Amino acid sequence: MTAASLEDRLKRRIAELGPITVADYMAEVLTHPEQGYYSARDPFGVAGDFITAPEVSQMFGELIGLWCADVWQRLGSPATIKLIELGPGRGTLMADALRAVRILPEFRRAIEVHLVEVSPVLRERQAETLKDEAVTWHGELAEVPDGPCILIANEFFDALPIRQFRKDPKGWCEVMVGHDPASERLAFALSAPSRNAAAYVPEALRDSPPGAMVEVSPASIAIMSEAARRVAAHGGAGLVIDYGRGEQRAEATLQAVRGHARAEVLDAPGSADLTAHVDFPTLAEVARQAGAETHGPVGQGAFLKGLGIEQRAAILRAHASDRQAKEIDAALHRLCAQEQMGTLFKALAVTPPDFGVPAGFPEG
Repeated sequence: MTAASLEDRLKRRIAELGPITVADYMAEVLTHPEQGYYSARDPFGVAGDFITAPEVSQMFGELIGLWCADVWQRLGSPATIKLIELGPGRGTLMADALRAVRILPEFRRAIEVHLVEVSPVLRERQAETLKDEAVTWHGELAEVPDGPCILIANEFFDALPIRQFRKDPKGWCEVMVGHDPASERLAFALSAPSRNAAAYVPEALRDSPPGAMVEVSPASIAIMSEAARRVAAHGGAGLVIDYGRGEQRAEATLQAVRGHARAEVLDAPGSADLTAHVDFPTLAEVARQAGAETHGPVGQGAFLKGLGIEQRAAILRAHASDRQAKEIDAALHRLCAQEQMGTLFKALAVTPPDFGVPAGFPEG
């Protein structure tokens, strides 16, 4: 018997229980144990659906590693510190970071590596990349033991499920995923206006005009709250790098990506990545409510330049062939240029109170 497709499973669920939220749809499509997008494939690189910054150049992970070393020293160089990465992809960033911090042997010996990853396929790739390292994997951040930590989340929050709300002339409605019997396809629908829907909308956006769309990520809020609690209570720092908004806006940003191109969100569930712009103001506010301080967000380009990426590129270029030098320049441009990843991608740091301004972030 042929196994039911993920789309058929979703249709049956909707037929039995009614339309589901966009967040429920994203969770099923991205992390279903057998047919979810991240559960069944390695989506990274030229042969996959998208390329992340660590895959663009070793410089990215190296600088993140040195950022972590600076944090460790400013914490008083604790004898052990947990280096936690959320959604570590192929393990490329962690491998580059660990290689870079060999210049500080005391810090290297202090590190305990913890990776938070739900995908069995990606765990295997991470194990290959980090085969010479002692690594502990976890299904969620709450499983990581407490203690001083440095937490890295690069292109992690953008893939967490969101709920969408649309302003109707009669009030706020939630966008749902239903089934259109006429076309036999999944389709978006609206719930009835309700106070419950309106309660999810940030207060600053509740008076938006009819037709406005607001996206909220309860999962992101919960994870940031846990991360900031750890940093504030036990010492350390968190670094979030992702693409998203520096201010709250009423707009729809949910998108599907397949083969480095846009795809329909509801088409062939499980075959495309689903992401939405990260709401940095909300993440920062959640972190502060948990007792931490925040810095940024600042553009990725400004952040990396503040860490010395141009100097690192010059060092690599000095020992490179002409072809390699061109590749280094192209990577630098892609990571930092305004029309590339330089401004759309942003960095946000979370620190304990009175830690001061971390490297890469402007003073004041």
